[in-house]
Amino acid sequence: MVEVGIFDSLRRRGRRGPAAGAGRSGSSADTRYLEEWAAARRGVEAYVEPPTTVTDTTVVLVAHDGEWTRRRIGSLAAAQRFGHKHTIPVYEAARVGYPKRMREYTERQKRRPAG
Repeated sequence: MVEVGIFDSLRRRGRRGPAAGAGRSGSSADTRYLEEWAAARRGVEAYVEPPTTVTDTTVVLVAHDGEWTRRRIGSLAAAQRFGHKHTIPVYEAARVGYPKRMREYTERQKRRPAG
C-alpha cells in the first residue's frame, strides 16, 4: 500500500518545470512586430499588462481609432524603454484601465459582416 498525501500532487507539479507561458519574455520578433505596427498607425499608446500565472508581461498598443494589438514585452521597464524609444506614452493597464476607443473598436469589429 502506498500512502499519498493531500499536497503530493502540488509538490510533484513544481518538479515538472515552469507553468505554461512562464519565463517566456518578449522576443525580438515580438518587438519587431510592435515597432512595425506602431509605425504604420498614428496616435499609438501603450498599455502594459502585468504578468499572470500563464502569461508574461504583455503590452497592448492602441491606435487613435481604437485598433489594437497585444504582444509579450518582458517587463514594465522593457515597455517603458520601448515607449521612450518610439515616443509612445506608456500606461499601466491595471492602474488606468483601457481607453474607451479600444472597446468601441472591438464592438465595431464584432458587428462587421464576415467576408
